[in-house]
Amino acid sequence: MPKKDLAEILISDENEREKKIHELLRDRRSLNINIEMSKRLTTGQKAADKMAEFAGSWKFIIFFMLLVFSWGIINTKWILENPFDPYPYVFLNLVLACISSIQAPIIMMSQNREAQKERLRAENEYLINMKSEIILEDLHMRIDNILQRQRLLEDELEHLIGLIGALRQEIALGREKDGEKNTGGEESRLYNRYNK
Repeated sequence: MPKKDLAEILISDENEREKKIHELLRDRRSLNINIEMSKRLTTGQKAADKMAEFAGSWKFIIFFMLLVFSWGIINTKWILENPFDPYPYVFLNLVLACISSIQAPIIMMSQNREAQKERLRAENEYLINMKSEIILEDLHMRIDNILQRQRLLEDELEHLIGLIGALRQEIALGREKDGEKNTGGEESRLYNRYNK
């Protein structure tokens, strides 16, 4: 495959992911993959899942051990005069082979669905992580903006404090030169104006 085609596929895949991320950002809830998958299952798929679940349980193992053991006991000469499946138990082997030949594809179908669930779950987790990353990035930008404003306000406040200090010095110098009577009442007005 040429590099150009691969790049186009990656770009289109990235664009599709971006669209999904924007949809996720608009949608405030996360997907529950189990619920989403159970909505799509047909009756046959549900039955296959139940059979695969039973086939992978201790109940199944105990049941088959009891079946084989019972089959062996029933088909011995000392219980039945003419056993229907005598000792090498050919019919039992045929039944077990048929069960395993049916059971294997059913288990494979169930495993394929589980793999599909895992793929969907991984994609959902990826989108949620991307959503979280975008939200965190947005929060970082907002915090940086707030910190920048705070620095500007601090600089402005320092400048105003410097101006107030300079005005106080001017007032104090004016008082010393002209005396207190000559301020014309400006001192209290200036003091109140800058200390509000």
